[in-house]
Amino acid sequence: MSPHAPPLRGSLPPKGADPAWGGPAQGPSDPHAPPLRGSLPANVVSLADHEALAATLMPPEVSAYVNGAAADERTLRENPLAWQALKLRSRVMRPLAGGHTRVTLLGRTLAHPILVAPMAHQRLLHPHGEQASALAAAMQGAGFVLSAQANTALETVAQLVLPQAERGPLWFQLYLQPDRGFNLDLLQRVEAAGYEALVLTVDAPVSGPRDRERRAGFGLPAGLSAVNLANAPAREVPPLSEGQSRLFDDLLTHAPTWADIAWLREHTRLPILLKGITHPDDARLAIQHGAAGIIVSNHGGRTLDTLPATAQLLPEVVEAVQGAVPVLVDGGIRRGTDVLKAMALGASAVLVGRPVLHGLANAGAVGVAHVLRLLRDELEMAMALCGCASLVCDGSAARSLSPDAPIGIHEIFK
Repeated sequence: MSPHAPPLRGSLPPKGADPAWGGPAQGPSDPHAPPLRGSLPANVVSLADHEALAATLMPPEVSAYVNGAAADERTLRENPLAWQALKLRSRVMRPLAGGHTRVTLLGRTLAHPILVAPMAHQRLLHPHGEQASALAAAMQGAGFVLSAQANTALETVAQLVLPQAERGPLWFQLYLQPDRGFNLDLLQRVEAAGYEALVLTVDAPVSGPRDRERRAGFGLPAGLSAVNLANAPAREVPPLSEGQSRLFDDLLTHAPTWADIAWLREHTRLPILLKGITHPDDARLAIQHGAAGIIVSNHGGRTLDTLPATAQLLPEVVEAVQGAVPVLVDGGIRRGTDVLKAMALGASAVLVGRPVLHGLANAGAVGVAHVLRLLRDELEMAMALCGCASLVCDGSAARSLSPDAPIGIHEIFK
């Protein structure tokens, strides 16, 4: 463990029956679940180390699901490379005493700008699944976004996270279902449980062709499901005429549109962030339709392959938004320097996905906490070495940045 990492507090459900989930917790007897672990080898000191260790622990089909992406996986590979390609400029002998990583997001002051992205089916990686990752995030002051396709009841996660004094924000990720009555019931559950915002994923009306998953023959094991969507009415499959498309004339007739954003705003008091915005025109439309925030995301390369990396997409979206709402970003964040570069480009915060799952597979809550703490420690080091005492950004400077130009941190941060 990092010498900077505080011990985990809080509690997790015991191995075995988990009534809140609606069935027995996935245990080591399940061939898809690694054994319960609570410690890490001493040589795991980076997110890359976590990924390498997880590769030795995950079954091949689970690894294909977690680490794979759409088609030729070009976007998957380019996401981290784009952050690495950006160069930092350092300043020396600047006043750094009292420096901090605090940021303000949707009216809350956060200890640092790192959140856990929504990711489905976390009990594939560890018996405690979302409960472990949510508790670890809370203990590290990181925000947590629960996936609509979680294996754990949303109320269970909220009850675990909300009492933690050091926690970051707790948000719920939503895929709108065809049945509006079910959506209303789900919204009421989310609000009653105490979630503080909705993250509507808008870039995945269909899945991309995930070749690695298909080659590995991935499928959810028996007993594992998206429990918060369990009561969604089955969609009626209409007969198609000759020449009609099962995609365009059936599945996509229920795909969300901008009109659904208006409907959603009418039926919830929670702020709504749109996840999956990559085009500046869509960013402007999001603001026009009342979005409280935008998440620049290419879905980790899992939907449309050959989309640009998010490090390349972020500046144009920040320019389009003009500070009207927070802009967050995910995709390829693997180092604290990546977090600093995202903030320098105008992001309000970042979300981290696959590395959290690697930590979860390696050591449950302890592994997730270690991943998040490594990122925060590295962010502090990068700030200090760049002569940057805080993450207060002068947005005007971000507009002049390009992926092949050095980032003048001294011009961007106050």
